[in-house]
Amino acid sequence: MKLRTNLIVAGLTLAYATAALGAVSAEEAKKLGATLTAIGAEKGGNADGSIPPYTGGLTTAPASYKAGSGVRPSPYADEKPLFSITAKNMDQYASKLTEGSKALLKKYPTYRMDVYKTHRTVALPKHVLDATIKNAVTAQTANGGLSVRNAKGGIPFPIPKDGYEAMWNHLLAYKGEAYEIRYKYYNVDAAARRTLATEGIVIQEYPYYFRDNPSKETYLMVNVNYLAPARRAGESMMLKDPLNMAEAGRRAWQYLPGQRRVKLAPDVAFDTPDPGAAGMTTYDDNFLYNGSMERYTMKLIGKKEVYVQYNSYKTNYLAKADELTMPKHVNPDCVRWELHRVWVVEATLKPGKRHIYAKRTFYLDEDSWLGLATESYDARGQLFRTQFAGLTHGYDVMAPYNELMISYDLIAGVYKFGTEAEGGYIRYNKPRPASFWNPENMAGSGVR
Repeated sequence: MKLRTNLIVAGLTLAYATAALGAVSAEEAKKLGATLTAIGAEKGGNADGSIPPYTGGLTTAPASYKAGSGVRPSPYADEKPLFSITAKNMDQYASKLTEGSKALLKKYPTYRMDVYKTHRTVALPKHVLDATIKNAVTAQTANGGLSVRNAKGGIPFPIPKDGYEAMWNHLLAYKGEAYEIRYKYYNVDAAARRTLATEGIVIQEYPYYFRDNPSKETYLMVNVNYLAPARRAGESMMLKDPLNMAEAGRRAWQYLPGQRRVKLAPDVAFDTPDPGAAGMTTYDDNFLYNGSMERYTMKLIGKKEVYVQYNSYKTNYLAKADELTMPKHVNPDCVRWELHRVWVVEATLKPGKRHIYAKRTFYLDEDSWLGLATESYDARGQLFRTQFAGLTHGYDVMAPYNELMISYDLIAGVYKFGTEAEGGYIRYNKPRPASFWNPENMAGSGVR
């Protein structure tokens, strides 16, 4: 009898773990395109008008934009801050500050947040919006939230019911089908000594969004070739992330010129220190979060109005490294803050799992589902790191972008920032042939 009972319990546990969840009713889905945008944002503004209604986003490039240049000028370059938040007046704005922003304001007297007029600039292609509305009544999570089923070519859960659905929206946020980025990341110590952590070219593709042949298995492919510093030049890394993280998992490979061979790299995930940031952040800090959610319980807290880095054209494309660098933090003159509504997700480390972050909070933009800010706490409950991703919108492709992050280590007192200035760029292109994504070809792509 005891054996039978145990088998029944085990069976029910397995059924629950693999059960598919999600897919709102057709009646609830009618909100999309009515009171909500097609991807689930509130169409209306807020009560005092500081967040405007959504009117379709930014669809016209500034006159100064040069097609194909890879650099995006700001459409709001002439605007001045409405006000600034400092340690002296932060209590007045506390309800709209992330915990990371509060910590920086308290820790550094020179830290400042210049708040500008809010512009809801995100505009997505019609085929993505149409697919999102279809996904609302078909998409499901499975395997305890670690997998996505019955979704294609759009945001899977525009009306999310739990933290896993919201985080899948972040992972599957539309950024275009394929693009190439040349970037630089710098680490800055407390005395403002700046060190080039890495310079490289990143090729990213999202097969989930391929219009000609969308993938039902893989949603992300990344190829990184490191150009600098000299000790890293010639190294490369490739990874592929599946929609079914529970059964397939990430596949990753590395090429090291000194070894002259391509090898599997299972540690390119979770809290392994990211060499691309000289170890200052983890692999799953990239994009504010990436990869499997298997180590965390994801809880959807709800929506909140928060000051976030938005329309960050100056930070990402125009300011030089010297302009951005200051002791303790990035130069506030180069950073634009706006008030936006975000979804808040709280991640708590599961019992028996390990990670240097015991708790994390994510702030996801309602208009794009891209992560805009995060806080990471250590095992003692102490705020360890906070990151901000400044969103900009494309002109050549209707897609938002948020991959140049500012990361602060509040314990060590150091920070990291990324920039595409000084020869950097983001360029959209057609997906590469399947042969490009063969790991055996990596040895030929690394150049010293």
